[in-house]
Amino acid sequence: ANVLDTIPPPLLDRMEVLELSGYTLQEKLEIARRYLIPRQLKAHGLTRRNISLPKRVVARIITDYTREAGVRNLEREIASVMRVAAKRIALGETKKIEVTISNLREFLGPPKYELEVAERVRVPGVVTGLAWTPTGGEILFIEATKMEGSGKLILTGKLGDVMKESAQTALSLVRSKARDLGIDPKIFQTTDIHIHVPSGAVPKDGPSAGVATTLALISLLMERSAAPLTAVTGEITLRGQVLPVGGIKEKVLAAHRAGIKEVILPKRNKKDLEDVPEDVKKALKFHLIQTIDEAIALVFPKRKKRKR
Repeated sequence: ANVLDTIPPPLLDRMEVLELSGYTLQEKLEIARRYLIPRQLKAHGLTRRNISLPKRVVARIITDYTREAGVRNLEREIASVMRVAAKRIALGETKKIEVTISNLREFLGPPKYELEVAERVRVPGVVTGLAWTPTGGEILFIEATKMEGSGKLILTGKLGDVMKESAQTALSLVRSKARDLGIDPKIFQTTDIHIHVPSGAVPKDGPSAGVATTLALISLLMERSAAPLTAVTGEITLRGQVLPVGGIKEKVLAAHRAGIKEVILPKRNKKDLEDVPEDVKKALKFHLIQTIDEAIALVFPKRKKRKR
């Protein structure tokens, strides 16, 4: 079962729960080399003499054609490569197929995923958050916009009750800090604010997007773009305290997969970084925070004054 919520508590109490985290890029490469590629070679009547699938090509398949915690879709993409190769060999076009990064499109078509984080957060009002799902961690974009109105807060994106309350808390916090942030307090009386979390068909809930939502509102109202390759997770309070959240390993792996360079986490989640693979920790820069003010300083660094 991917979700424990549907299991009756008396039954769950008698079960031993095994939590399996997502795989890193290196782990996926090793699984592909040892199991997935040999299995698909056999399934398509091929041998390693018929096709060359280098490690760097498999890595490109993982980053450009899959976005998952496991390897199910990776095996499907490898199977697609094998089918094209088997067809060409059966038609007598060649005796051996060389799959390279330059000709990968001939086997799988155009890439399905691109590193879009930097583009998505280039405009004010968008911040990259991190979420936990039953199938692993994911990045999510918190978007905020404003229009003339009477101070309403509009929430869309199939958000659960906890996430809606978190957004309300974020707005109240920003209003209380408006003068310190250089925001005109009157704007909250004459403006409607709309917060949206894309992938509207997917249900979302939990308090861990609180900090990201707060930063998205600040970005919108200050008209400043957030740091492009930075992702954040953490629960927010009305006093601006950042509380710990769950699923840190899965969220960090998702950030790494998406090309994120810096991750902002609650300070009390420091112990959870011990579960993150060393190669992932070396590739990312972590910031451990206790208050929203620390997050603001990281996501909206002070502009350097130009020397005359």
